[in-house]
Amino acid sequence: MENRPYELPQIDESDQSDSFAFHPKNVFLTLLLFSLTMLFLALTAAFVYTRLQSNLPPIKLPILFVFNTAILLAGSYTMIRAKRAYLADDTKQYTNMLWSTRGLSVFFLAMQCIAWYQLFDQQVYITTDNSAGYLYVISGLHFAHVIGGIPFLAFFLYQAAKYMKEPVSVLVYFSDPDKRLNLRLLTLYWHFLDGLWIYLVLFFFINQLIWQLGG
Repeated sequence: MENRPYELPQIDESDQSDSFAFHPKNVFLTLLLFSLTMLFLALTAAFVYTRLQSNLPPIKLPILFVFNTAILLAGSYTMIRAKRAYLADDTKQYTNMLWSTRGLSVFFLAMQCIAWYQLFDQQVYITTDNSAGYLYVISGLHFAHVIGGIPFLAFFLYQAAKYMKEPVSVLVYFSDPDKRLNLRLLTLYWHFLDGLWIYLVLFFFINQLIWQLGG
């Protein structure tokens, strides 16, 4: 049974779109995501240039990289479910989906460590050649940004545990526009990490395919 002590007025997010677009937090996140996009585009371009200049074959990615993509997509889905539960004032679903996202994120980190271990088992190290070095640096940077998002998830869970005990505090929590904005920004960040990872996996697999066809 859902814990819905009061019915909150429905909020039309479209009415807040203009204020959201120019909110300092949104501007900061936009600049951050733009900077990260430029960084990873530059790194992947440098990878191609260095590999061609040195005539190095691309690294064959372990299939676990693809499996990790599915984990991230699942985490993105649970973030969407958490946002929907928040807008529907569903405290139990909201908390469960946040915990699921956090668990999937930690699972992704653990499986990515195993994927790197599989590369080690193939005797592919960061010092093996420039191609391998770029692979580890690029995937490692993405790994670090997933870690960077986990404390924010933990903070949302802390707030949920703190404010979702009494009917009045639940009412205040779900009607707080600042918390709604923060959840929206965190969801956008999680979607960005998913999209970035998909781009990176496709990039390395396409490089490998082009090399095989050219050979």
